Amino acid sequence: MLFAVGGRWDIAVAAWIFPVLLLRFTRLSRAWSGALWIWLAHLGAAVFWVQESAIGFNALVFAGALALAAVQTLPFLADRLLAHRLRPAPAALVFPAGVAAAEFLITVVSPFGTAYGSLAVTQHADLPLLQVVSVTGPWGIGFLIGYVASTVNRVWDRPSWRGGLVCLAVLLSVLVAGGARLVFFPPQSTTVRIAGVSPSRTVTERLRTTLDRYTDGQGGVAAAPVAAVRPAMTAVEDDLLASTRREAAAGAKIVIWPENAVRTQESQEPAAIAAARAQARRSGIYLEIGVRVYSTTAPAYGRDEALLIDPRGTVLWTYQKAHPVPGSERYTPGDGQVPVVRTPYGRLADVICYDADFPALMRTRADIMLVPAHDWKEYGGAHTAKAALAAVEGGYSLIRQDAEGVSAAYDDEGRVLATADYFATGQQTTAAYVPVRGGTTVYDRVGDTSAWLCLGALAAITVTALVRPRR
Repeated sequence: MLFAVGGRWDIAVAAWIFPVLLLRFTRLSRAWSGALWIWLAHLGAAVFWVQESAIGFNALVFAGALALAAVQTLPFLADRLLAHRLRPAPAALVFPAGVAAAEFLITVVSPFGTAYGSLAVTQHADLPLLQVVSVTGPWGIGFLIGYVASTVNRVWDRPSWRGGLVCLAVLLSVLVAGGARLVFFPPQSTTVRIAGVSPSRTVTERLRTTLDRYTDGQGGVAAAPVAAVRPAMTAVEDDLLASTRREAAAGAKIVIWPENAVRTQESQEPAAIAAARAQARRSGIYLEIGVRVYSTTAPAYGRDEALLIDPRGTVLWTYQKAHPVPGSERYTPGDGQVPVVRTPYGRLADVICYDADFPALMRTRADIMLVPAHDWKEYGGAHTAKAALAAVEGGYSLIRQDAEGVSAAYDDEGRVLATADYFATGQQTTAAYVPVRGGTTVYDRVGDTSAWLCLGALAAITVTALVRPRR
């Protein structure tokens, strides 16, 4: 299970193996003592993921790990208590329905989204399988993995190949349908050149050194003398503007900067935005900029924003991050209304970094989704890889420009169009030719219907098992 947690050391096949073995353990154990061990196993996996991803461990993170492990234990407990009271067909559905329902509930009731607890993210490189999320959302992959685990245990208990053949037929049908979609229905529209640029490591380190002098944190930076911080901030802005000019001259029609690319005190924000507007106007491009505003207003002491500027220099939207990272970001959340504008290059939309881990927020009718992000070395690659799911679910191309991480562009079927690693170059730039027209997916239309069906089926199976158990 440690290699199927949505981290940098994931092995895709591990996500299919560990549920088989944990479910076997549960079925051979007493119900409540077995559930306790399963809960401890999930807690251990959560702690491993935190350490693997170099996330700061604090009381909130530990409390979250405890709660998530408890939710992830419920499908195993449900299978242990109900499966032996049911006929084979409904018994085989208890665990997969429970897995899908638990993953869905985690995104609904917790602040963690699909960042942790979703088996689908471990399969981001399996494009034929990944196509199923355009119908079911990420819960479909969790259901399939649970279905395989339940079926293997059924055959293990009582060798009967009927159930195994049905499971194999379902899995092959999903893979064949996904492969057919990739082969026969690739993106057909024209493309637009989009470039993502990040500031050079030299100016980034200089700015970090300057801001680290203020030990009282964001409020201290906001209250610092302008002359003490502005030169380092301006150097980053100038670097980004120079990169923007270069990419526009190379043919880019849309340029995206990462999250917090521009760091500015509140009083200086209009000047920073004016410089970006002037550059968009001179280059004749759509320019999306990430801005970290330092304010003296407690408790947030600032804002995390993304602005889209059109070729005339007009600001089309100012979007504020809707999901600050629990335990590490204190921004006041935005309203969660994803902005969408029509352009000659399709409908452009925008969210910021961690927002993309919430499937409900990402269900937006768009052609191209811009995702400015800011990660770190140990987690940037894994976090960006998960964005492939959002592209397939939403039926749009997605460009994630990640400061201090891995940037990537995906088409609406999850193909990687371009990628760039901040730590492999002194000047990170991502350039890709991106389809200007997306498509409407079943998941976009029906939402989380599949997850609710799993919850309903689990409730119905529970009632059946309790009222009319199999003799």
